[in-house]
Amino acid sequence: MEGDFIKINKWLRPLSWVYGLVVALRNAMFEMGLLRSHSFKTPVLAVGNITVGGTGKTPHVEYLVELLKKEFRVAVLSRGYKRKTKGFLIADKKATERSIGDEPLQMHLKHPDIVVAVDRSRCNGIRQLTGEGLEMEHDSNIDVILLDDAFQHRYVIPGINILLVDYHRLIMYDELLPAGRLREPLSGKNRADIVVVTKCPSSLKPMDFRVITKQMALFPYQHLFFSSLKYGQPSPLFNAPPIDMNSIDKYTNIVVLTGIASPDQLITDLQPYSEKLRPLTFGDHHRFSKRDVEKINRTFDSLEKPKIIITTEKDATRLNGLEGLSDDVRRALYVLPVEVAFMLDQQEDFNKNIIGYVRKNSRNSILVKDEDDNNSQDSYNTGNRTRTISFRNN
Repeated sequence: MEGDFIKINKWLRPLSWVYGLVVALRNAMFEMGLLRSHSFKTPVLAVGNITVGGTGKTPHVEYLVELLKKEFRVAVLSRGYKRKTKGFLIADKKATERSIGDEPLQMHLKHPDIVVAVDRSRCNGIRQLTGEGLEMEHDSNIDVILLDDAFQHRYVIPGINILLVDYHRLIMYDELLPAGRLREPLSGKNRADIVVVTKCPSSLKPMDFRVITKQMALFPYQHLFFSSLKYGQPSPLFNAPPIDMNSIDKYTNIVVLTGIASPDQLITDLQPYSEKLRPLTFGDHHRFSKRDVEKINRTFDSLEKPKIIITTEKDATRLNGLEGLSDDVRRALYVLPVEVAFMLDQQEDFNKNIIGYVRKNSRNSILVKDEDDNNSQDSYNTGNRTRTISFRNN
């Protein structure tokens, strides 16, 4: 049920009040203009959340990539969390998890036909990708930029702000850090143009959707969607033989090896396939050590056959090339792909909103519009201005 993964530490509420005051002050400084936000000519879509932990950001960004790259030149810009490098970098053939981070590397490997870049400063990253605001501006062929995990990065004004909310941790039931998992007050959702309730079970009934819609209490300008996770067939990370999830014996021992923020959903989703799940969980973005490798080997060796190991695409970027994994582990280690599926026949509506915005605000459309404006208003042309692209105005 909704909110079933939420745990409130009531004794930490006094600290949450202090944290809330700090966050409210920061947001107020942006609203008053004391901290400056920047807009860009190139369409920018931000995807993120207001909670700590996974809400399915990467699968939703990948959905947008697949949707947009058929028509536009797409770039994904990420902070590159826990990378060992600094500054602006574009992923290339030499990119590793240490150089750009695990999620950007996953994106780069799955979508080599797009640009994947990392920069702690999203504004600088956008300028580097597009040439906007640089002393030596260059002609960029980037049509649209997707900001990964940037809902709270208020230094950038995105054209579309997409807020993801985990069905199992609905923000209406949560509380501010450290008592709960909210990064900012519930009112932060008001900045969203699109809200997606993610990880919804397929068993939801029409009444459930109506209840959540009412509880979200969105404004008329905001669009609400519901999505679920859809898993593909496991693929060997090393030299394991091919398998079909639907043919797995229910008594097969499955080690669920994860280093992600919210493994509960994956574990729950794998329960119908086996009565013998063995979760082996580490922290989000965990970098596996020699001791971790020994624990993985030892855990797998202790189980009876038949047995396999299933991990996520994100974890695979850190497991691939890891030294010390036993031959038995390498012959049984599979990566489970995941993708997004929209519910209530909302996919077409979501796609139209996204594609329509990018088409209307792409560089070609803007150039044509500017040319028409200059022809009709040449007598009182005031020169170039910063263009603010807003989804709410479209």
